[in-house]
Amino acid sequence: MEPSALLRRAGLEVQGPPLPLHGGEMAQVYRLGPYVVKLARGAPPGFFPAEARGLAALGAYGVRVPRVYWVGEEGLVLEFLPEGPEDWEALAGMLARLHRRREGAYRAEPGFLGTFPLPGREGGDWTEFFFLRSIEPLLAATWSRLEGLGPRVEALFRTPLPAEGPSPLHGDLWRGNLRFTPEGPALLDPSFFVGERGVDLAMMRLFGGFPPAFWRAYRALYPIPEAVERALPRYQVYYLLAHVHFFGSGYLGSLWKAISAS
Repeated sequence: MEPSALLRRAGLEVQGPPLPLHGGEMAQVYRLGPYVVKLARGAPPGFFPAEARGLAALGAYGVRVPRVYWVGEEGLVLEFLPEGPEDWEALAGMLARLHRRREGAYRAEPGFLGTFPLPGREGGDWTEFFFLRSIEPLLAATWSRLEGLGPRVEALFRTPLPAEGPSPLHGDLWRGNLRFTPEGPALLDPSFFVGERGVDLAMMRLFGGFPPAFWRAYRALYPIPEAVERALPRYQVYYLLAHVHFFGSGYLGSLWKAISAS
């Protein structure tokens, strides 16, 4: 479906031609006036509704996110957020407030990391929750491409992960899912669930990571215990398995490095 056609389906006025925006590897993203239209060829059922639910969940916790105007299996129509100055201290404050929230239990609705489907799960021990919900499905999907690393990954989760308490998470918090706006930082494209903040912290260290200014401000607001720091490579395994799944064996070196550091 064309972006303009999706806007019309949503009952919104088409303003000008679609302008392609950077949308990562999983979707095609366009700006049409005040709207952003996201499309993905061959998107699995529930893909766009899951993103809309994640944005709504983060917004309910006080995180700045784009407004969702319309969602369907065909795509998603969001508010366009203009670009503003970088403010890493404001981002640190927003994330520290999010991560300090405490929920009654770990929980995840059926959702996605990229377009990879992840099962729903609720309650129980954190290490078991994280392994069964996040690691095991990706391990099964990538086992034949891991060149013998599969048992090493399994062994990482026989030792308990540190548990500070169930916290709402973005779930895929790399630099591309952050936008600085004139009103402050906003988060995009979540893989929302309630887990341990180390999952978000680990992704913020991968692929160039966030700058020292962010980490100074975040640590001042919400210090990171040494046990959580030591666990970050184990959480990075989750994201690296996804990259092996989507992009191939070029990420095996990074996966081995994370396993070795765990």
